[in-house]
Amino acid sequence: MNSTVPSPDILTAHLDTANPVDPHAPVMAELMPFPAAPLLCEARIDNEAIELYWEDGERARLPSVWLRDHCPCTTCRHLQTRERLFIPLDEPVPPIEVQLEAGHLQLRWADGHLSQFAAGWLYQRRPEAPAESALPPRKPWCESFTPVRVAHADIFTPRGETAWLEALLRDGLVLLDGGPLADEEVSRIAERIGPQRPTNFGARFDVRSKPNPNNAAYTSIGLALHTDLPNWRQPPDIQLLYCLQNEAEGGESLFADGFQVAETLRQQAPEHFRLLSELAIDFRFQDETQDIATRAPIIECDANGEVVEIRFNNWIRDTLRLPAEQMAAWYRAYRHFWTLLHSPRYQIDFALAPGGMVAFDNRRVLHGRRAFDPNTGARHLQGTYLDRDMLESRLRVLARNS
Repeated sequence: MNSTVPSPDILTAHLDTANPVDPHAPVMAELMPFPAAPLLCEARIDNEAIELYWEDGERARLPSVWLRDHCPCTTCRHLQTRERLFIPLDEPVPPIEVQLEAGHLQLRWADGHLSQFAAGWLYQRRPEAPAESALPPRKPWCESFTPVRVAHADIFTPRGETAWLEALLRDGLVLLDGGPLADEEVSRIAERIGPQRPTNFGARFDVRSKPNPNNAAYTSIGLALHTDLPNWRQPPDIQLLYCLQNEAEGGESLFADGFQVAETLRQQAPEHFRLLSELAIDFRFQDETQDIATRAPIIECDANGEVVEIRFNNWIRDTLRLPAEQMAAWYRAYRHFWTLLHSPRYQIDFALAPGGMVAFDNRRVLHGRRAFDPNTGARHLQGTYLDRDMLESRLRVLARNS
């Protein structure tokens, strides 16, 4: 593929946020910032790779095919969308010339194509570099865990919104205080992050006692700890619950970190953990218009054995379909997990005040409530769901603009 390097003025007009520090650096079609230094002090062709040396002593060996695939020029990347146009299907032509321009890499390929790379961009992506992320790692709760609280007014500032998002992604639960008693405020907050995730209960739902309920949440009974909608192949990631009224006696909210409790189960009874993480069971919701079901284990682990999801809801756990010889052992494991979850040692509880909101990771943190007496006052919460992808996206955008 032959091309010429586009005018720096054309690139800068669209992508001047890529590297505002070093005006000599090639534009890399990136919105996330990368370091302006260190610069390269040496580069040379070595068989099918380029050997790079930076001024701080770091070095890297990058395959030529990787460099050709990541060429940022407007022939290889769309100028507006920054999406890749180059398709690495053919055997790549080799680079025939390498040189440094103001400490940045320039490669001339055998077909005449010219690729330019900012030294800081390459430094950030060298194989030996530690992974960088704007996302906080998940942190299990400890016995003294107290949720982060953010003022409602602060969530509409970059700093406050960042604190709220980081706490939610890190701890799986965060509180918002001092909001207005306004219908649909939960939707307003959610849509700052992304579109609301609709389910068979709608995009936004009301939680209050009502006649002919199709879900236990719409009664006044106590709710044991659970995750919502484990009967979906892809349960909602994040739940927001906004309190508009809470005058009834009782009804305190209960929460437990499913990841923390699952790890406790693994330590106390590895066989119980194995049964709940390896044996898929059935979950099913059914009413007059819906019949939604799936089959999955209660504890899901990734390829490294790390717990990544909890599906736990005794109301919509369907008929247990397992080999008869495994049933008794499965029930013992289930009772053990239930007992740990409902131990005061692993629970936190609080009463949501009107204008307050709790947000939590529905695929990690289990929630419930104590029973309340509807004759002592009104209780009305509004809720919605969000996809975790949208929270992570929002946090990345905030990070690159900070």
